[in-house]
Amino acid sequence: MLLIFIKQGEKRVILSTKGFLWSSPEGAREFLVPTRITKTNEDGNECHNPTFYALQQSPQQPKQLLICSGGVDRYFQLAKCFRDEDGRKDRQPEFTQIDMEMAFVSWGLHESRDIQSAWRIGGSEIRDMVEALIQQIWQKVEGITLPASFEVMTYHEAMTRFGSDKPDTRFSLEITDITHLLPGRQHSLFQNSMEVLEIIAVRKSGEPQFLGASRECQPDSTTERITVTNRTLTSWLSNATIHASLKELAPEEILHINEKLQLAPGDDVWLARRSRIPKGGSTALGAVRLRLSEIAQARNDFVIPTEPHFLWITEFPLFTKADSDKHFLAKGRWSSTHHPFTAPMWQDIDAMYRGDVESVRGQHYDLVLNGVEIGGGSVRIHDAIMQDFIFSQILKLDEAEKEPFRHLLHALQCGAPPHGGIALGFDRLMAMLCNTQSIRDVIAFPKTATGTDLLFRSPAPISNEILFQYGIQPRATT
Repeated sequence: MLLIFIKQGEKRVILSTKGFLWSSPEGAREFLVPTRITKTNEDGNECHNPTFYALQQSPQQPKQLLICSGGVDRYFQLAKCFRDEDGRKDRQPEFTQIDMEMAFVSWGLHESRDIQSAWRIGGSEIRDMVEALIQQIWQKVEGITLPASFEVMTYHEAMTRFGSDKPDTRFSLEITDITHLLPGRQHSLFQNSMEVLEIIAVRKSGEPQFLGASRECQPDSTTERITVTNRTLTSWLSNATIHASLKELAPEEILHINEKLQLAPGDDVWLARRSRIPKGGSTALGAVRLRLSEIAQARNDFVIPTEPHFLWITEFPLFTKADSDKHFLAKGRWSSTHHPFTAPMWQDIDAMYRGDVESVRGQHYDLVLNGVEIGGGSVRIHDAIMQDFIFSQILKLDEAEKEPFRHLLHALQCGAPPHGGIALGFDRLMAMLCNTQSIRDVIAFPKTATGTDLLFRSPAPISNEILFQYGIQPRATT
């Protein structure tokens, strides 16, 4: 379906891409749809192996192909997406995205932006369009006037300050790296192991509303909580078990750290170690920070602000080995943090070709509201040679794994404009506007956390007779 309409002199295209695609290793686990259609081998004989469609994880390849075609320079649609993911409270196997794509987006700092802007990637046109959309929604639905532009924070800053790639900035309790405050030997040990020592200080003078929650919250195996008292003022850190070398700290060295951190008797300190380069979506202290907020609210010690805090997170690592959801596809290889079509930051292109994979940042952006990701997108790769290099040399896809992307590579070879896009979670936006914690509350006939439909009693077994029509055999039982 294609609809074109003109509003205030600007053309808008509404498209509906199809959901039956070819299974491809883009990131999430797919739902497969068996078909009775048969294929022929290279020698012309009929192949008896069953064939399948894959329900789209997102319309990523179709929308890029539309832009590459030259017939569409910008579009949006309400897209149904399907992902066979493990059950989580904020996920559904079937969900809706407000999906947008635009040609001729910037590929770096846009000339219209302040040179000091924290948005140092391309796609500023996407940012402007999304912010205008969100501002209109909140003005019309909530009667709230949002800031002219939303705050921007890099992935590194979000992970080091808040321990999360989708930080809730409505409360403080920021994380502090204290590795540089340690004496020479301890500092060297952390440096050599590529780790840092970080803390959350819950001070009587600064964060009294979280002190009761801190005493109630129990540490796990990756964290430690210490209460500073008059008796332990010069020994609290040497009593810590988070790292053996801390036992050697002298009282005067701990006093120096107390002074720098403005610690006093009655304060709580949470400690944890993490890798020097932040990885994944959260850290041990990031989880502690959220638990302290939840407990403080439950105790009625803290009332979280109601005004919306929108935040862009940018400069994610382009590649990762820390995403457990992608291990089944990666099998020990690098995987794409976002998806394999995300462009690197232009500053990191040389590093990528040199093989310094871990240091490469992507032109990927997430929109976060009150600690919840409500959308994500990126500037795309529009160069076929670069795209093939990432498939072959970094992700290490073999020829069979690259085959579902041949049509996209061909389209890029024919010439494609710089382009980018974003997908906003429609269900999640509705949940936020309805002030509910779960997207199941705003979806008709939602699935349970385990992916089952209690009304239609699906998924359900199919008879062997029907399976036979599709060339599928049931598992043998022993």
